[in-house]
Amino acid sequence: MEKNYSNYDLDNLDVQILSILMEDASIPYTEIAKKLIVSGGTIHVRMKKMEELGIIHGSNLIINPQKVGFDITAFLGIYLEKGSQYSDAVAQLKNIKEVVELHYCTGQYSMFAKIICRDTTHLRKVLNEDIQGLKGIQRTETIISLEESIKRQITL
Repeated sequence: MEKNYSNYDLDNLDVQILSILMEDASIPYTEIAKKLIVSGGTIHVRMKKMEELGIIHGSNLIINPQKVGFDITAFLGIYLEKGSQYSDAVAQLKNIKEVVELHYCTGQYSMFAKIICRDTTHLRKVLNEDIQGLKGIQRTETIISLEESIKRQITL
């Protein structure tokens, strides 16, 4: 029998578990259990439930792009020829590894992307050859980031 958690609300224990993991995703469940004075099984069950609900989507290793030779971060406002081309544009942009975030948005742009490149030559290649030539993209506007001052998840 499939469980239905559609009305599931996070309780204080769930929030505490998530807060600990958001600070350090590599911490073992047994350590979380010790901190919160519950069993390791409780942490495991809660995590499984939150994964099934889509509250948690795996865990990621975060690298510093500059330390591995990617020195340019840029934001790209993308104008589509027609709004109906959004899904096709997303599918095409997924194939460009330098596109690390993509948002469908209101306002001036149809889409807003974050791209990371090695240098300005690489950025020019990605813009001119990879992105601007895609079917459905009318034009783009690029903003180069000089420094990332804040990067964090929401606080629970």
